Amino acid sequence: MGRSQQTFSKTEKEKKRLKKREEKRKKMEARKLNKEENGSNGIPMAYVDHNGNLTDTPPDPSMKVKVKAKNIEIGIPKKEDIEEEFDPIRKGKVSFFNDSKGYGFVVDVDTNEKYFMHISGIIDVVTENDKVTFELEKGQRGMNAVKVKKV
Repeated sequence: MGRSQQTFSKTEKEKKRLKKREEKRKKMEARKLNKEENGSNGIPMAYVDHNGNLTDTPPDPSMKVKVKAKNIEIGIPKKEDIEEEFDPIRKGKVSFFNDSKGYGFVVDVDTNEKYFMHISGIIDVVTENDKVTFELEKGQRGMNAVKVKKV
């Protein structure tokens, strides 16, 4: 005589599956009754108005802005050349300088921006925390401090 193929875990899984199916059916009936009582159509619609805000009323078609495809810029727009100030000589402080490698950084006193300086652009001998004057020049990776003089 053969053994029954029904094991304890199989019966438990079957019970869980049937229980889940019954709960789902009850939830569906509850939603259906709620819809009939309240007259709701389900999930309300959300619209986006001409300012990009979510609203529950449809947007006014007269407020729609037409955008031409050629006016849409894809990517980062090119930077314009930096306008030269009236006084190109700036004041700053050396925040870091490495004599052996020949480079360092200058922090502008007015704007607190950090600029790279190379030993080829240094006129006087400078060390860290020295007050200097310098001019800016466009380099490969941004603006570089050149004509660096100790004050």
